[in-house]
Amino acid sequence: MPKMKSKSSAKKRFAVTGKGKVKRGSAFTSHMMMNKSKKMKRKANRTSIMEKCDSIIVLSNWLPYKRKKKTNPTAYNPEMDPANAAYKAPSKEKSKADKKAKKGGTK
Repeated sequence: MPKMKSKSSAKKRFAVTGKGKVKRGSAFTSHMMMNKSKKMKRKANRTSIMEKCDSIIVLSNWLPYKRKKKTNPTAYNPEMDPANAAYKAPSKEKSKADKKAKKGGTK
């Protein structure tokens, strides 16, 4: 299977953050700025994060090698590792309330 190619125009327009979100620049900033309000020009000066539905399209079709790799979300817990000294085995002892409920009577 041949290699996938990244779209050259997308490489220039979008940047991927460390968490895998897509940054984009604002539109309507190239010409005729005297007809636009100060507020619009000020807000259009910065970049923003793309919506998730749009970023999926960009990352899957145009920037395939910029996608984040899926990692295992579970972190290492030494209390759950039997080979570790800090391991705590689950206790099999039942509480007094469980024993009374099992017998069916309470005082």
